[in-house]
Amino acid sequence: MATDHIRYDVLARDALRGVLRRVLADAAEHGLPGEHHFFITFLSTAEGVKLSPRLLAQYPEEMTVILQHQFWDLVVTDDRFEVGLSFGGIPERLVVPFNSIKSFFDPSVQFGLQFDPSDAAGNEAPATNLPAAAPSPAALPVSAPTAEPEKPGEGAEVVRLDRFRKK
Repeated sequence: MATDHIRYDVLARDALRGVLRRVLADAAEHGLPGEHHFFITFLSTAEGVKLSPRLLAQYPEEMTVILQHQFWDLVVTDDRFEVGLSFGGIPERLVVPFNSIKSFFDPSVQFGLQFDPSDAAGNEAPATNLPAAAPSPAALPVSAPTAEPEKPGEGAEVVRLDRFRKK
């Protein structure tokens, strides 16, 4: 099979992270509209993540934050977001690079994105070939990531970029 020199997998992943970036930038500028709120899971030890030692000890591998009612100073840049949140009544400032994010979920509309853990760690898999009839990852229905505490999505599935990679 031919080698993918274009790296469609990287282009698709970056485009989906762009959706996340845009949603967070809109929330930073205008607040959360309607009932929208976000569950964001990220690798707590990924390069560029900044957590207090207390939070890192409590979440040594990954952490899920919820942006809903009580967050402040949300700042979104090209490569990360920063936000103030309270944990156990103690205010904290988190810095989360987009490439550390494993999943994003908005339960108000049952929309979610899930990224390959190797993508989240910043390790890009080698170029692979997709079957000729592989669907576009952005066109698939999505639902809650497995860490979502509410009921799992019924009849939908999480978009996983690694499912399109040849094993």
